[in-house]
This record gives sequence, C-alpha cells and structure tokens, in this order.
Amino acid sequence: MGLAEFECNKNEKIDGVVYNMSPLPGYSHFVVNGNIYTIIKQGLKQSICMVSMENMDFKYHPDINDDYLCPDIMIACDRKYIKGGAYHGIPKFIAETLSSSTAKRDRSEKKDVYEKAGVEEYWIVSPQGLLEIYYLQDGKYILEQSYMFQDDKEEEDYNGDLEICLRAFPHIKMTLGEIFEGVD
Repeated sequence: MGLAEFECNKNEKIDGVVYNMSPLPGYSHFVVNGNIYTIIKQGLKQSICMVSMENMDFKYHPDINDDYLCPDIMIACDRKYIKGGAYHGIPKFIAETLSSSTAKRDRSEKKDVYEKAGVEEYWIVSPQGLLEIYYLQDGKYILEQSYMFQDDKEEEDYNGDLEICLRAFPHIKMTLGEIFEGVD
C-alpha cells in the first residue's frame, strides 16, 4: 500500500476527546512540512523506514482505545504496525508545524502523548522561523536545541547554513535555510 492511499482524519482524538483540526493551516505550514518531508524522504531511500506527511494517523493506544493523532511529519520503521491508514507502532521521529488552531495542543497534549508513547525525537516548528528539538531521555522530553531562523547574511546572528541532523538518522541532514525555504 503506497502512502498516497492514506488519508489522515481531519480531526484528532486524545484521551477520548475529539479535536477538530479546522481551519486548515496556511500556505507557510505546508511549505515547511514539504521541505522537511522531501529531505527526510531522500535520506530514507534504501531504508526499511518511511516518512509520512499529514496523511497517516498515529494510533498511540491501539490496544486500549481508538485515540489517534495526525502528525505533520512522522517516520515509521516497523511496517507491520501499519493497519488501515494508521501506524500502531512507535515512530522514530515526529514533527509538528504550528498553526493557530493547533499550536497549544502541539506544545502540550500532543507533546505529552508523544513523550509517553516513546517517540525518540520531537520537533516543534513554527513557519515564522522557530525550531525546537526535543529528545527523549529517561522517559521525558528534554529541549535539546532551539533556533530562531535568521536568513540575512549581513546580520551577525545569521544561521541559515546551520546544519541539523536527525538523531536516529545522523546521515539525514538539513540546514535551517532548507527547512524554511520558500516561507515569506
């Protein structure tokens, strides 16, 4: 089954509560997700792992209830846990790109769910140029890195060429400039 056949719900269910994900996020949200997805997809060629973008649910309590989230970007490596358009395993990586309708949940409930589920690396990305990288350590997320993108090469704090790699996939590298390329 190809990723194009998956369709993410337009809502999420956290601890039995359904959250509507409307209104749809803006253009910058999709540009950032597309940039990250493209780089990761290229890096996962010849790998058993796959990346999804906004199109596969994460069933984080598959044996207890039917709660699910729809991560913006997710890397799944154990394909036997893909069932009916949802992933029932533990993702290696998740990124959520903030939008006005989901920012609070991305930073609180969803972050807590990913932490409890054992997701090793969690990124919170703002289309305005903020990137926060959390690593799971002893069952808790630790904010490992936080960047505010500065693309003006004339500025002292220019960081567009700063390279970031995924913890579980150190060969997958991207710059802040690549992450935020095309965002106005």
